[in-house]
This record gives sequence, structure tokens and C-alpha cells, in this order.
Amino acid sequence: MKKFFVATVVLVVTANAANAAEIGHYAGGLMNIRDFFVPEPGIYGVLYNYYYKTDRLNDRNGHEVDSVTIGPAGGVTIGVEPDVDVYVLAPVLMWVTPYEILGARYAAFITPTFANAGVGASLNTESGRGLDPSASQFGVGDLFVQPLWLGWPLEHWDLSLGWGFYAPTGEYDVETVDFPKIGPRKFEAADNIGLGFWTNQFQAAVAWYPWTNKATAVTAALTYEINSEKQHYDLTAGDNLSLNWGISQYLPLTEDMNWLTELGPAGYSTWQVSSDSGRDAQNSVRDQVHGVGWQVGLTNVAWASALNIHYFYEVAAEDRFEGHVLGLSVAKKFF
Repeated sequence: MKKFFVATVVLVVTANAANAAEIGHYAGGLMNIRDFFVPEPGIYGVLYNYYYKTDRLNDRNGHEVDSVTIGPAGGVTIGVEPDVDVYVLAPVLMWVTPYEILGARYAAFITPTFANAGVGASLNTESGRGLDPSASQFGVGDLFVQPLWLGWPLEHWDLSLGWGFYAPTGEYDVETVDFPKIGPRKFEAADNIGLGFWTNQFQAAVAWYPWTNKATAVTAALTYEINSEKQHYDLTAGDNLSLNWGISQYLPLTEDMNWLTELGPAGYSTWQVSSDSGRDAQNSVRDQVHGVGWQVGLTNVAWASALNIHYFYEVAAEDRFEGHVLGLSVAKKFF
């Protein structure tokens, strides 16, 4: 079995080029329905566990890929049999300050990531982008910092705006493979964890509460990514736009309303909205993927803590993997 692990997202390849199209850092299946909105002032900790599984790689038309060709016509053809498993651990330390900016709560947080690096990585191996090592490790991935997060809590609405950045702190390197027919080619190392570039992320979210107790929430969030040039390549990944949506319902489990359960459907879509650029950008295809699923959670009001589980099934993926997402998170307010 071949496995491949990355820091926050599944690294993607095209069906006909050794240097594949790139995707951004943001993973639409990571956060919970209400996580896009600034909570009450205090110090919070959140621990996200993210698992991604797939055995399907789609081409630019959404059709399943069974082989790739490296180099021009007559180059090296490699069969594709993906067996991809991704596990990411992402702890969050958040400070919601007592201060306001433009009438909004001001918050900031930092999120290091840790992931298994897939040695014998199916994605790189299947596309000819790396070798096929035989060991795996758990390492540091790329770091996300959001120094600006503003929230406007209203009687029937919640609004938020945020800016953050991903720093390429995860292991990232390249290696050279010498093919008999086409000569040496430079590829990303099969055991990379980081993506090898910086990303600026802008996010805006809105929640509507039909009742003032806010037990029911209808939410939507837009996330826009602007990527920098990739290390060791003349390649800049195109911008990405993601939409997250969800309907969250709290239901009391005890008469004193101390224990609550949270239920609801949720989903996400990600579109590449500009093409990759640079001499090493060999693919003008703009990838996309869509996920739909559900969330269930348990909240203890007295302890100011929550446990959430969600699942997403991906559909209509183009120029990328199409798979399943399972997430588990634990959140706690400390002060």
C-alpha cells in the first residue's frame, strides 16, 4: 500500500505533466460550521484532527485517471493506482482580546501543523514526481498565523473578517530522477510535508440566527488565497476561492441546558480562479472540488468546551484527488 501525507491539504498532480498544477494551503474540510466567527473574549485552545482518504485521481474533465505520461509524446508512461491517506494534527492557540476595532471584537491565533510524510507516496510516485521510499515519519508542516480577525456579533447575525498567512516551515525539498528516454528531471521529494511557498489568506463569513438564542445558525464563509513563488521552481500557484456553508442546530440534552448536542449538514467548494504562472507551470487547467456532509457535536456550557466530528464526501473534482474527509476537534476556553 502506498501512502502520502501533507501538512494541510492533499498535494495534487495533473494527468499529463510531470510538474503538476498546484493547489493552495486552505483545506475546506478542516473547520466546523461555527468556527468562522469570533467568540467571547478569552484564551482558547482547539485541537483539529484531519484525515483524508482517496483512491481516485481525476483529470481536467473530472474523469478518473489510470495513467500519466512524463515528458513529450513517446515519453515514460506510468500506471496510476492511488492509495492516499492523509493525517494532519493542527493545534490552535487563540486570543480574543477585550479590545474593539471599528466596533468589532479583535482576535488573533496561531496554528502550527504536524503530519505524516508519506514515504512511498502514491501521489508523487503515480505521477513520476518522486521516488518510492519505504519508511514514514511524522513531522512539522507549514505554519498558519492569523494576526487580524474581526467579529461583529449582532442579535440575529454574526459577521467576521480575517487576514492570515501560511509560512513554509514544513519539510520541503526536490530531487532529480534520471529517466532512460527523457533524461534527468527535477521533482518534489516524495517525503515532503510542506508545500514550499507562502500564502496570504483573506476570509469573510456571515451567520444568520432565526432566533435570538442563536440555537440555530445558517452560515457561509468565503476564503481567498494568494500564493507566492514555489521554492526551487519558477512557478506560482494560481489564486483559490473556497466557499464553506452549514446549518447548525443546538439541542439540549439536560434540563439545565448544560449539555448540548450540535447537528447539521455542511459542505465546501474550492475553485482555482487564476492559472499557475512561471516557466515551470505546465498546466493551465484550473482545478476544483466540492464536498458535502454532516457534523455532530457535544458541548458542555459549564466547562466551556466542545467536541465535534464531521464527515465530507467529495464530488465533481477536476485536476485533483476526489475522496473522503473525516475530522475531529476538541475546543476549550481556558480564561
